[in-house]
Amino acid sequence: MIETDRLILKEINESHVEDILKIRSNETINQFVKRNSPKTNYDALQFILTIKERTQNGQTLYLGITYKNQPNLIGTICLWNFSEDRKTAEVGYELLPDYHRRGIMSEALTAVLDYGFNKLHLQEILAITHKLNENSKGLLLKHNFVLEENREDEDFPDNIIFSLKKIIN
Repeated sequence: MIETDRLILKEINESHVEDILKIRSNETINQFVKRNSPKTNYDALQFILTIKERTQNGQTLYLGITYKNQPNLIGTICLWNFSEDRKTAEVGYELLPDYHRRGIMSEALTAVLDYGFNKLHLQEILAITHKLNENSKGLLLKHNFVLEENREDEDFPDNIIFSLKKIIN
């Protein structure tokens, strides 16, 4: 669990089935994400069980985003796709549209970047986003990510890749 001024970032579990279904099947979010979205609570539960297993074996850090005073998840943020040497990972995030433009994802991202660099000792964090996802691009630039113009997401040519390297003092 990671706490910020307004938010709690916590591991998801079986009690979050409806929230995960709502987030991962949201049409606004999915216009920029290529994935098999859950159609039922059972699909959402299968996703949660997969994530729990990947969290337990160190493949991912996957956190639900909640306001401190609310139980419901309003989004998710994760570090995943770790390099073999565990020095690089990819960040992913999604937030229900009702909560956009409130600084929520910026607050969550700040906390997860800090965790990734200072607790997991990552050297670089990548972010892959759709080239038309202006909110995501703006968020990444605000957090000093750099567009990697020479890198391509081979499977998804409409995606662009950003990176942030650890600042060594």
